[in-house]
Amino acid sequence: MKKLDDLIDVFSKLPGIGKKSAMRIAFDVLEKSEADIDRMIGIIKDSHSSIKHCSICGNLSENDICEICEDEKRNKEVLCIVEGVRDVIAFENSDTYNGLYHVLGGKIDPLNGVTIEDLNLKSLIKRLDEKVIKEVIIALNPDLEGETTTLYLTKILKQKDVRVSKIASGIPMGGNIEYTDMATLGKSLEGRIEIE
Repeated sequence: MKKLDDLIDVFSKLPGIGKKSAMRIAFDVLEKSEADIDRMIGIIKDSHSSIKHCSICGNLSENDICEICEDEKRNKEVLCIVEGVRDVIAFENSDTYNGLYHVLGGKIDPLNGVTIEDLNLKSLIKRLDEKVIKEVIIALNPDLEGETTTLYLTKILKQKDVRVSKIASGIPMGGNIEYTDMATLGKSLEGRIEIE
């Protein structure tokens, strides 16, 4: 059946969804009521049109500036650089960090065509030039691309009169911040080391 195959194909394009999972989701969707489907489609469309990237840090937000950047209780002198929004969520769930974030939107990966120009660096430099930030924590995944990006960032940051540190290696090489347990994530922040 072509329409069923198309539906399965749509779900299989989502990250982490294989052919079998896509098939289960497709069959589940077909069993739902018309009202449930309308609600689901409405939420997806509304989310897609109303959620955008924060103009300051790159986090997701329904407003021009995200809740974290607007929060007056946060430490405005410490900035944690992360690869993506999922990493912000992971750190926030660990409940061990009260500074600001900067979302790069990726990491240097020449094999996949990601260069330094593709990263959210202009707004990072602008934030640093405002001279409010005193410490920058680099919190990228400990893989080859993350280490390459860390080296590049360190060269830039060392010219900006800020303390530069990176999270401790409680996260294994090749690991992923998004999937790290909260205790390990908290310890990696606490045990961060200054980059010379």
